[in-house]
Amino acid sequence: MNNVIATVDISKCFGKLTAVDQVSLHVGAGEIYGFLGLNGAGKTTMIRMLLGMIKPTAGRAYINGRGVGAGNYELWKNVGYMVETPNAYPELTVYENLEIARKLRNIKERSATKRIVEKLALTEHMHKRARDLSLGNKQRLGIAKALIHQPQILILDEPTNGLDPAGIVEVRNLLKELAANRGVTILVSSHLLGEISKTARKIGIIHKGKLLNEFDVDEFERLKERRVQVKVKNMGYAKAVLENNGYAMTQKEDFLICSDPKAVASPEKIAEILVTNGCPPRSLGTEQEDLESYFLRLIGEKGN
Repeated sequence: MNNVIATVDISKCFGKLTAVDQVSLHVGAGEIYGFLGLNGAGKTTMIRMLLGMIKPTAGRAYINGRGVGAGNYELWKNVGYMVETPNAYPELTVYENLEIARKLRNIKERSATKRIVEKLALTEHMHKRARDLSLGNKQRLGIAKALIHQPQILILDEPTNGLDPAGIVEVRNLLKELAANRGVTILVSSHLLGEISKTARKIGIIHKGKLLNEFDVDEFERLKERRVQVKVKNMGYAKAVLENNGYAMTQKEDFLICSDPKAVASPEKIAEILVTNGCPPRSLGTEQEDLESYFLRLIGEKGN
């Protein structure tokens, strides 16, 4: 798959602070790429470098195979973006803000504004001043400005901030529709792991400026940890019994946990050993990591 958005060992330092540290991203055509990290991990700095808003200290960013730089104006004709807090003229209405965006994008079609207002569910707020909008509707306005020229590349920084659950679902469905039906390449940064897991086909995890992993959703099935979780009355004794039978156990709160593949494949053996040794389990089950659990384990292991 051709990479529509890519970086090669890109870094950004602010004095002694390294905000992004030798990151290489690969976003394929028509892909929704979820860029995950805690607040302050380096997501927004990376997006600003992708958009040419700040210059990298080292490395390069590429859009459609062309290097991002201050002079490459043609790159942005087919890119829509929203970075951090969506900007708008506060004294102007939603409609007026979008009309300005339409004219700045040199869009001749006057119906473009009405079309995007309807698509982002802003019709009832069309004549409200931007300053009077709720946080969620300001976010909708920002996304509308990013989409008004029907770009083939979309870069969004925390697009669901301030949205209620229904609004989050609307944005999720919109992004999926753009990628599936129009082949739009989308990079979306977020700290909402559950939401990204429902949207993205490929995920990159950044922590303290470093890219810890990059994988597609199919590969995630191989990466996520599966484990057996047991609850018993005498935790210390049960742990010793299982370890004497070759199972590496860890204790977490009221449970004993084992990630050994042989335990996951045959959890009934765990139950059999415990019953034989006089400490039958109160509960026993297998579980597998979701994206949130994997993320927390990864930043714990690699990101300290």
